[in-house]
Amino acid sequence: MAARAQRTIVGALMLTPTVASAADEADDASSTQDEDKWIDRWPPTRNMVELGVFGGLALPSPKLELFQADLGLPDQGFKPLARAAGDFGARAAFFPLRFLGAEIEGAVIPARTDADRDRALLWAFRGHVIAQLPLWSVTPFVLAGPSVLGVSSARSALGKDVDLGMHFGAGVKIYINRFIALRFDVRDTLTAKRGVSDGVGNTIELLAGISITLNRSQAKRPRDRDKDGILDRDDECVDVPGVPENQGCPLGDRDNDGILDVDDTCPDTPGVEEYDGCPIPDTDGDGLLDPDDQCVEEPESDNGYQDSDGCPDEVPDELKDFTGVIEGIFFDTNKETIKASSRKELDHAVDVLTRFPTVRVEISGHTDDRGSDEYNMDLSTRRADAVRAYLVDRGVESDRLSARGVGEESPRATNETSAGRAKNRRIEFKLLSN
Repeated sequence: MAARAQRTIVGALMLTPTVASAADEADDASSTQDEDKWIDRWPPTRNMVELGVFGGLALPSPKLELFQADLGLPDQGFKPLARAAGDFGARAAFFPLRFLGAEIEGAVIPARTDADRDRALLWAFRGHVIAQLPLWSVTPFVLAGPSVLGVSSARSALGKDVDLGMHFGAGVKIYINRFIALRFDVRDTLTAKRGVSDGVGNTIELLAGISITLNRSQAKRPRDRDKDGILDRDDECVDVPGVPENQGCPLGDRDNDGILDVDDTCPDTPGVEEYDGCPIPDTDGDGLLDPDDQCVEEPESDNGYQDSDGCPDEVPDELKDFTGVIEGIFFDTNKETIKASSRKELDHAVDVLTRFPTVRVEISGHTDDRGSDEYNMDLSTRRADAVRAYLVDRGVESDRLSARGVGEESPRATNETSAGRAKNRRIEFKLLSN
């Protein structure tokens, strides 16, 4: 109980936004910075500059249309290149946005011709757009742009030539700290093959490099957007203050029963604390809740006798005789005046009601069908009220008695004979549920 109350107070406080002082926020930022994971610490920032060098392996297309044509030479001087060569270069990039930037590169590829192993220095210059996912210190990226691929060699090798093309690639950057990053690329440069109809050749490059980062903003501080002391990366409700035990979400109360959901066995149904947030049960389905039911497993007998204890029971014989038509109650003709001969029966009713003080009774008056409906209804109501007044005057509590007129609506015999009409003019008692 005490722990639950404490959680309730904590939950209420967490739901109330607070404004920390600038000094407090600085202290919080400093402490959380130390606790921040490396993977979250060095993602790219806006307006960052990267300068780098790289090296790797190039796999030139075997039919690259990169040679100085000479009609006096076999195949006009074309020679296929060896399938692999070193690849070295430098690059510079600028990122006006964290996720988008532009880069230029220059590279040299010391290649050889395939057959006679003549030296042929390939060179490349390219520019491209880089799109990256700037969420972590490990940043994947893709790039694409135009390129220039050339060769510079003796005429006995390939001579000199330049081809325009395009390139695309993908890779990952790993920011070791604020200033240093490792980078790994896979590239494909598309340039023409020898022969107009041969399409394009693919020069694949596998590159690894190192870069320095300039103009980087301060290291990313872990975010706590809702200021609840739980970093956004661990907070399932980043815009609403919450508590650690509920993954950064408030200790809610979905059913508004005053019991927080974490302590509520029935979080979508209003309940009470004694039953862990669930409604008070009615095990036997008799309409009496278990705390008020003396017989939790057995339904109450809804018979007008001791109906509030929740236990099955039988109506005592005295009360059974006291229900239905009460013979011996008479009135003056067309009046609600009770005749003196009725007192014996009415006094017996007073005696029974006194001995069974929990019993409630409905008194109904009935008439025959002579007269209008309206008249008979009024007369039966006045006679029922007169019986109720007699009983109240002799000590029966008024709230135990109700009276109503039925008029001619419920005959128990024919109205065609005087004997039948006499039976229809009557007073009935009915036990009411407590």
